[in-house]
Amino acid sequence: MSICKNLSVVTAVCAIFTAASALAGDLSNFNEAIEKVAAHNRVATNYLRTGNADLAAIELDDMRGAWSKLTKRFEGKTPDAFADNALYSDLLQNTAGKIDKTLGLIDSGDLPGAAKETIDFREKLSAMRRASGLYLLADCVLDANKAMDDFFVYKTNLPQWGDKGVKADVQSKAAIYGYLLHRCDAMATPAVKADPEFRRLVDGAHNGLSFVPQAVSNEDSGQLFRVLIELRSFDNLLFFRFG
Repeated sequence: MSICKNLSVVTAVCAIFTAASALAGDLSNFNEAIEKVAAHNRVATNYLRTGNADLAAIELDDMRGAWSKLTKRFEGKTPDAFADNALYSDLLQNTAGKIDKTLGLIDSGDLPGAAKETIDFREKLSAMRRASGLYLLADCVLDANKAMDDFFVYKTNLPQWGDKGVKADVQSKAAIYGYLLHRCDAMATPAVKADPEFRRLVDGAHNGLSFVPQAVSNEDSGQLFRVLIELRSFDNLLFFRFG
């Protein structure tokens, strides 16, 4: 009798672990599929920023193909992590139309409008994950990019060093960006963390940030300007490769 009970316990435990593994696998497979879509979106965004409409359209067409494969695979098979997540349903229902809209904007010559659509897709994808308590490297890179946007205002609006709070604000914006870079580095998988390009971008950005205190102390707008240009370059490439 005890043997039967033990067998029943083992069977139940195995069933639990098998189910948990299947759910984890569903999420892992979804993340892998969505990354293929997001990769095309990132490249298209980059081409739109540089005014290359033809190559952006090619990437968006490839994105549409990757999205079609994803929806066929996961329609009616929502990963457990996204159960009852309205943003997941919205993404599945509206992304194909968004891609078509973006291609239409490119055809009409509205590249800034098309870029807004690709950026919006990235933000909606991140919001969907966060709504389910998920936070991936791509989401961290998005936060870092936004922090860099805040810091980059000092490129066109040079700091008025004599104004109250300006020095503290420059240092604060630099510190927030540096913190987020550390966070992204810490959460990266071992393979990504060791990737020479990832290391070059993250370590290069940290090195650039190390000159901010000197620029602030010396009230050197020229040095800060050069640092910001370098940081923006690293930041754009971080998005392009890992965002």
